Amino acid sequence: MRLVLKISFLMLLLACQEEVNLDLGNVEKTPLIEATWTDDASMNAVTVAYSRDYYDTLPNEVATHAEVSIEDLQTGEIVVFLFDEDLGQYLAENQEAATIGHEYQLHVSLDGKDYLSKGTTLEAPVLDSITYEFKEERFFASEGYYLTLYGKIPFNENNFYRLILSKNDTVLNRRSDYFLFDDTFGSSILNNGFELTAFSFDKEDEVRLQMLRLNEGAYDYLNQVVSLLFSDGGLFSPPPENPQSNISVMQGEGRVLGYFMTAPVLTRTVVIQEED
Repeated sequence: MRLVLKISFLMLLLACQEEVNLDLGNVEKTPLIEATWTDDASMNAVTVAYSRDYYDTLPNEVATHAEVSIEDLQTGEIVVFLFDEDLGQYLAENQEAATIGHEYQLHVSLDGKDYLSKGTTLEAPVLDSITYEFKEERFFASEGYYLTLYGKIPFNENNFYRLILSKNDTVLNRRSDYFLFDDTFGSSILNNGFELTAFSFDKEDEVRLQMLRLNEGAYDYLNQVVSLLFSDGGLFSPPPENPQSNISVMQGEGRVLGYFMTAPVLTRTVVIQEED
């Protein structure tokens, strides 16, 4: 009798399932700006595009006619960014880069509106060394070589960090590869070794690690991006919502998406070799 009841209950649940498509409506195109300004000139670029409807499958519409610049608010120097057709991005003239400790203002003019954002290129933490060790499969991690970072975070505030890893010249950019951390559990995370359990590597892999110290606004934006990437659209997931931008509309009405990030970059490269 119990088996019959269980089967009947299961059939009832299956009969109640129904695919629901949210009517998110069509919204006006919104500028999407993603700007990176660091002390490493090779990383600096600004992408300007337009938003799409949630169910739209068309390619991104890149804005090629924007006026883009970044101003050093301490020296008054203005770096102009020019559009590169091949990359689809705006690049700084003369390979300019940020200066540690300086505050900068991003300025984008597009379709008669001005968009601004400010940020300070903070001092970088200390990254003394990176070790690696082969580990067997564990409950929370697969078999492979794992990196451990050693260093020091000597700051009492503004401790917001992102790690970007590349394997054999390929940036790890799956949703699980976004690695963000702050000082919620203290700033001594690097002192005794910080193992990156989310990333495993194989023998002969060349691994490049970049550590960025972010402003809080950029950190919050990326945290929201990660939350959105891990939303499965299920019954208990919140409806999709764009991350809160740290860019403001300064002239004209409307909205803007995206973020401005300025940061120092610590870059280290490790080649995984078989242990003796």
